Amino acid sequence: MTQVPAPEQSPARSNLPKSLILILAVVLIGAFVAWAVGSISQELGGFKLFMLAVAAAFLIQWIVFIPANIWKTEKFFDLVGGSTYSSLTLLLLILVPEKNARATVIAVFVMLWSARLATFLFRRVRKSGKDGRFDEIKKTPVRFFNVWNIQGLWVTFTAAAAWAGITSQKNVAGSGVDVFLIVGAILWIAGFAIEIIADGQKSAFRAKPENKDAFITTGLWSISRHPNYLGEIMLWLGIAVIAFPALSGWGYVALFSPIFVFILLNFVSGVPLLEKHADEKWGGQAEYEAYKASTPVLFPRIP
Repeated sequence: MTQVPAPEQSPARSNLPKSLILILAVVLIGAFVAWAVGSISQELGGFKLFMLAVAAAFLIQWIVFIPANIWKTEKFFDLVGGSTYSSLTLLLLILVPEKNARATVIAVFVMLWSARLATFLFRRVRKSGKDGRFDEIKKTPVRFFNVWNIQGLWVTFTAAAAWAGITSQKNVAGSGVDVFLIVGAILWIAGFAIEIIADGQKSAFRAKPENKDAFITTGLWSISRHPNYLGEIMLWLGIAVIAFPALSGWGYVALFSPIFVFILLNFVSGVPLLEKHADEKWGGQAEYEAYKASTPVLFPRIP
């Protein structure tokens, strides 16, 4: 006798508690970072500037989510994320009572990076017409809100060292130039250059009709399977090095910034997804397997 299965809950209803818990967890983590790093921040009108920046990072995502959910679109998700970095970083530099070369250099670097990233990703989504990651997510408002909420935390984690370096109470009027600024700037410039060159090489490769279903193995992609991510990690490490002398006490939590970028790209949303896609598309092909065996995932081998 065949047993009649029990009626199942809809995916949206069964996932609702988990989504709500995730929303709360993300906000609480963001609040902890704001409190910890904000403890070393300069104040304006009695409010810690770092804390205000974190609150604004989340608030921007929440506000933009409203029209995005109404129109069921993700087309300006990356643009909003990138512009959040640049707008809040510039605002902090303007509002901070005491600033020096360290704060100014950090702000310029972050704004250059965010402007480049936001326009690059926005053009990519605009060209393809959509971002496939959101096909199912945007159908459920709570899940869709979650990705915007998580973007607020992503901005907070990634920019923590930068915003700490800009708003730190240890900043005093003067040069602020030291070995940390010089070494960090070299790291940032090298990482930024690697990222731009790698993305440019890949775009040029894909633009050729004969490379429609091929994988790139030339240029920087001959020494690393993901050189653009390598550049991204290097530039945020550079920011942390520049900011280091401005940190103290709980402010050292901000040093999690480059670690977060590394974990995110190497273990969560970057390398694993692209490697899985590549394996599904080219796995088993002799040329691809040889390339994969001889080329490191991220860090080039020392000759």
